[in-house]
Amino acid sequence: MIVNKNYKPLPVELEIIGKKIVDAAYSVHKNLGPGLLEKVYEICFCHELEKRGLKYQRQINIPVVYDGITFDEGLRLDVLVENQIICELKAIETINPVWEAQILSHLKLTKNRLGYLINFNVSNIGKGIRRFIK
Repeated sequence: MIVNKNYKPLPVELEIIGKKIVDAAYSVHKNLGPGLLEKVYEICFCHELEKRGLKYQRQINIPVVYDGITFDEGLRLDVLVENQIICELKAIETINPVWEAQILSHLKLTKNRLGYLINFNVSNIGKGIRRFIK
C-alpha cells in the first residue's frame, strides 16, 4: 500500500456530515427507487438533508480563476452541504469517468476536501455512491 505523506485525515465533523449525507441518499432511494429524473432526486435528497439538520445550497456556480481573471460562468455543482461537502447527483445507467474527474475538479476549485457522486438509477444505492477525498 502506498501512503501519501501529505494526507491528513478528515475532521470528525466532516465524517459525521458525510454519514448523514449517505443516510439521506439511502432514504431517498428506499422511498423512490431508480428510474426518475435527476431533479426529482435532488429535491427529495435536499429535503432529507434538511430533516437531518444540514444546511445546503442547490445548483451553485463555481467561479474559475484563470490568469488572474475570475470567470463566473461554466461550472455548477448540484448540492453543497454545510458549505463543505460537494454532492453531484446522477440518475443514469452507468457512471462516466468524466463525472469522477468533474467532482475532483470541483473539490480543487472550491478548496473543499470531501465530495460524493451519487447515482440514484441503480438497484442497490450502496453501489451508486462514490466518496472522494482531496
